[in-house]
Amino acid sequence: MKPENSEKEILEGLAVNDRKSVERIYKDNFNMVQSLIINNNGSADDAKDVFQEAMIVLYEKARSGNFELNCQIKTFVYSVCRRLWLKRLQQQNRYSSPGDSMAEVVQVDDDLETHEQRNAEFDMMENAINHLGEPCKSLLEAFYLQKQNMQMIAAQFGYTNTDNAKNQKYKCLMRLKKIFFSQYKNGKSDG
Repeated sequence: MKPENSEKEILEGLAVNDRKSVERIYKDNFNMVQSLIINNNGSADDAKDVFQEAMIVLYEKARSGNFELNCQIKTFVYSVCRRLWLKRLQQQNRYSSPGDSMAEVVQVDDDLETHEQRNAEFDMMENAINHLGEPCKSLLEAFYLQKQNMQMIAAQFGYTNTDNAKNQKYKCLMRLKKIFFSQYKNGKSDG
């Protein structure tokens, strides 16, 4: 699968209940969701429930035929799971003592707003990455997304040693930072 088509293909596969697409979404996203839930007063079972609900939401949207995903599947799944979990936490807080739970509810609202802002920043980052060009785009994806070590990257990209690969990675990051912040400055209307 080509990276630029894979997200679309995964959604199309999900819409027809393709087992490989479902497994791919699970493999790419479940650990992230489980960490989110466990770090926010939940259990592994809660994580499975919330993830399952998010998969149903994504499945129904994919099947609708007119769903256009304007962020990564990972961002969408995270966002849906976070909202579902925060909603569940708020419902549970109704039955707990009002003392300190009010502070938590306020924090939840702040988190939602922060998450929306992060989503916009993720979109800008994705856009910046797409403007980065090669080999920087592939090199950063290999390191950060595919979790390859510097030896693998040096071999894959033809660098003579890991120090050269690290140096190139640093240059690519600086370039990405420059692109991102020029977009951030120009694209943010509500500073």
